[in-house]
Amino acid sequence: MNTKALLTHEIGSLAKPNWRVKALRNRPLTHDDIEYAKKWANLLDIDISPLLEILNKRIGFTPEEKNEIVRYSSLIATKMLEKTGIDLIYDGEQHRIEMYEYPIKHIDGFKFVGHIRSFDNKYYRSAAVISEPKLRKPYHVDEYTTISSFTHKPVKIPITGPYTLVDWSFDEYYSRDIVIGFKETRSRLKDARRTFLRDIAENIIHPNIEAIYNLGARFIQIDEPAATTKREEIPEFFEALETAVGDLKGKAFFSVHICFSEYHRLFPLIEKMEGIIQEFHMEYANRDSTELGVTESKRTGYGLLKTLAKYPFIAGVGVIDVHTDFIEPPELIRDRVLYAVDMMGDPNRVFVAPDCGLRTRTWEVAFQKLRNMVDGVEMAKSILGI
Repeated sequence: MNTKALLTHEIGSLAKPNWRVKALRNRPLTHDDIEYAKKWANLLDIDISPLLEILNKRIGFTPEEKNEIVRYSSLIATKMLEKTGIDLIYDGEQHRIEMYEYPIKHIDGFKFVGHIRSFDNKYYRSAAVISEPKLRKPYHVDEYTTISSFTHKPVKIPITGPYTLVDWSFDEYYSRDIVIGFKETRSRLKDARRTFLRDIAENIIHPNIEAIYNLGARFIQIDEPAATTKREEIPEFFEALETAVGDLKGKAFFSVHICFSEYHRLFPLIEKMEGIIQEFHMEYANRDSTELGVTESKRTGYGLLKTLAKYPFIAGVGVIDVHTDFIEPPELIRDRVLYAVDMMGDPNRVFVAPDCGLRTRTWEVAFQKLRNMVDGVEMAKSILGI
């Protein structure tokens, strides 16, 4: 698939506005909640009269009204990201609860067992697999169709990958007959884990990818935050990725996003993904200085690119730190991009995005960060003569 040099995109999540969160949780809306919806509609020149009619009820929304609230949340978020100027568009997970809980809710064979605290002091429900996982129906179809109707730009759908779904779940099915403490226990547990991964990759993730591909999706991001957490399972991680892509290899642009990880564990096995995955997006800005410059001493967070450049992939380069309200000036983005291009040796091998999703930041901060990212990329292009 043809792509352009220094293509810009976001990674996935945005904060969900209070008027959406409260309405779905049956909590009363305030005047300020409704004014916030008006503010962004005015900034983006969107008519939300039907939404305001619903929100003015303040509480007691019907299931149909809640669906409309989600749809308008998706519309406003999509238009907000479109206005930043990025090349690939999404809606920041407005249709979803969270990256793990959302898919698990659509898969038979799991039961929720409790809450897990994530790194940003938010929580998600964890689950245990209790029978063979079965997909009820592809769960990204409505999301892709809806978002695509809101924008003229290509839509990139992020999908939580098979390894992360397995690693973040308890296994009460695949290892149910394994007795701990015997000589063969370890090998049997490993075999059970591989079967679990294969079933999720082949019977859950691949059908989801295939469904949105058949609708026209050509940019698909597989999110794998758990990828490097178990050093000994890196081969299984890559095996699951290959199974998830399956016969769609070479037909769509596949990106893998791995955030805040021990990236060196991916090498050299990463070479097995040639022709299957086109882009590996990783976090860099969080490790970097905020000083201007294109030297190694200034760009301290981008050393991994020296290794990645040896392999045939596009480097998805995180240039925005998602864990701070510091709004990176375009000049800093410019220098990070120029350094990345120098390391990779070709601007066609560099895509630009935040380190991770921006859900921990306000929309105001996220918007300005992304606007500056686009401006910084344009400055870099000018210098590079692109």
